[in-house]
Amino acid sequence: MSDGFQETTAENQREYPCSQCGSLLKFQPGSRSITCQHCGHGNEIESENKPVIEHDLRQAIQEAKAGHQVEENITVKCDSCAAEYSFEANEHAGSCPFCGTDTVADTSSSKQIKPDALLPFAITKQEAAGSMQRWLKGLWFAPSKLARFARGNGDFTGIYLPYWTFDSDTQTQYRGQRGTNYYVKVPHTTMVDGKQVRTTRTEVRVKWKSVKGSVARFFDDVLVPGSHSLPRKTLDRISGWDLSSLESYQKDFLIGFRAESYQVEVDDAFVQAQEIMSSVIYNDIRRDIGGDHQRIQDADTKHDDTSFKHILLPLWLSAFQFKGKTYRLAVNGRNGEVFGERPYSGWKIFFAVLAGLVVAAAIGAAAIAIDKGGF
Repeated sequence: MSDGFQETTAENQREYPCSQCGSLLKFQPGSRSITCQHCGHGNEIESENKPVIEHDLRQAIQEAKAGHQVEENITVKCDSCAAEYSFEANEHAGSCPFCGTDTVADTSSSKQIKPDALLPFAITKQEAAGSMQRWLKGLWFAPSKLARFARGNGDFTGIYLPYWTFDSDTQTQYRGQRGTNYYVKVPHTTMVDGKQVRTTRTEVRVKWKSVKGSVARFFDDVLVPGSHSLPRKTLDRISGWDLSSLESYQKDFLIGFRAESYQVEVDDAFVQAQEIMSSVIYNDIRRDIGGDHQRIQDADTKHDDTSFKHILLPLWLSAFQFKGKTYRLAVNGRNGEVFGERPYSGWKIFFAVLAGLVVAAAIGAAAIAIDKGGF
């Protein structure tokens, strides 16, 4: 197998006791140390100074089909939302970070491609709570329960979400049409003072010409989520990942956090990556066709030197129930950006509308009074 593909055991579940007091160590966001939550003693995570490896996509797919497994993960599956993730080493039960459902660690084993790199948490749970509160201040008509929930720091769970990145050198042959505007004078009849008046007006016409050509583009780190546990619209909005700061995968960065197993296989993820690339390629084709209008009739893209990485990205997650519906909130574990679903308060909307009607009625009454007063 290529470098980075190796057999491992369920090492994610091991405990890391403090050498001073025996309590469990945890990775400290924003640092490079694992720290004891009891006595404060810590150890620095040494940089491995290893390059993050890109893997050949075709070779990886062939190996997977041949039955070559690469890493064993011990995970728990949520019965409510089907998310698969790991508990911390000393946990056996807790709430699902994706939907808030209470879960007991009825664990299972699965073999997956080992992560190549990750972005460590850079902000703490308290900083995530602060970002959430600032986000709430910008929300209109939010229920009071939502504000009370966000003030509770204990409701945030730090979890690493699986992603795939793809690099590909593309060449696209296309056929299409270039449209060029031209203008003609067209007779036109209008009515002026009850009489017909003949005039002319200028109208746009388009002259089409068949064209063909080719465009080339190299794609670097096209990002595709490996998870179905969060709504796709939330995943699509989560941005600001500083992928240039990726660290070579080390388990020490996961201490004290949960990690989700990927649910999207690498070949399926590449299909999604191709869709992302296609939208960029089609824009390239339109620019290459030129003219005022473009029609793309056929485009054939070839991918060369296609490679991928399996990476983990940090999120602080919250989930709460409101009137029988689950709402998920996510804070980017690197920059504190907030993304989420939110309910609306029907009563607040009602009173806001009522207040608007009262103001409108008052303005109307004042206008009538002014009119009667002769002003």
